[in-house]
Amino acid sequence: MPVIETVNLTKYYGKLLALSNLNLTVEEGDCVGYLGPNGAGKTTTIKLLCNLIRPSKGEAYINGINVRKHPDKALKHVGAIVEVPGFYPYLTAKEHLEFLGRLRGIPLNEIRQRIREVLELVGLGECINRKVGTFSRGMLQRLAIAQALIHDPDILILDEPAIGLDPRGMHEIREIIKMLHRKEKKTIFLSSHLLYEVEQICEKVALLNKGVLLAYDKISNLEKILKHSVVEAALVEPPSGGQLEQIKELEFVQKYDISPDGKTLYIHVLGGEEARYQLLKSLIDLGLKISSFKSSETLEQIYLELVKESA
Repeated sequence: MPVIETVNLTKYYGKLLALSNLNLTVEEGDCVGYLGPNGAGKTTTIKLLCNLIRPSKGEAYINGINVRKHPDKALKHVGAIVEVPGFYPYLTAKEHLEFLGRLRGIPLNEIRQRIREVLELVGLGECINRKVGTFSRGMLQRLAIAQALIHDPDILILDEPAIGLDPRGMHEIREIIKMLHRKEKKTIFLSSHLLYEVEQICEKVALLNKGVLLAYDKISNLEKILKHSVVEAALVEPPSGGQLEQIKELEFVQKYDISPDGKTLYIHVLGGEEARYQLLKSLIDLGLKISSFKSSETLEQIYLELVKESA
């Protein structure tokens, strides 16, 4: 049974369609990146999953429980960050988490033990009695993750957790999320507009544009839905002009680029696995000495092509 499921989930703001018939499932143990530009409908989806807004149509389920009809039961095992987290600057990290733990109904003696655990987990163990008003932006994002973890949920729903951070801060948050998924075995649903971050953290990705789901699969499988792929062939020695002309004439080759030293070819291939096999066979038949042969398609290339097709 999926731990997160949406069925024809739709949201209008007045006449503006923010989310259109979203059908999405996240299995236990998945780490899914929910990717799209600003205004794509990511935060709307997360607010619907967390019962912060009502759908215009459709339903959302957590662990098979209808979020709209039974929110307390459905969200019991969910920790979330929604939009930019806000904290009282005059309270300490401990006071914030104690307050949130009590709202969750956790006994006080358990809260105090859990506070130390989650702050250590996100790298804020030494800041337990420090006022939040003195925290950097990266520390606030860590505290936001800590508050989402205070009740030890099985599922984390994170809305752009690295937003506004510098490269170092983004790296720190990325490593925390990786650890929560791999070591703590959390199921993670992570929204972002940062393609590189999603590619580094997630195993699966859902691509969203203008409220419409364009694709949902493992990152490694997404190139199969494209009309072409890019292959990187590393060579022992540069090809001759005649060999390059013959490569250009191959029916499944769209175009190619070559590195300045002539030892790497970037070939745009029309088709998927079969076309790449035929390309490799043809390059060998042409007498090229190939030291490596791999797909160089990136998540960014895939996403941009899908968005272009959906425009």
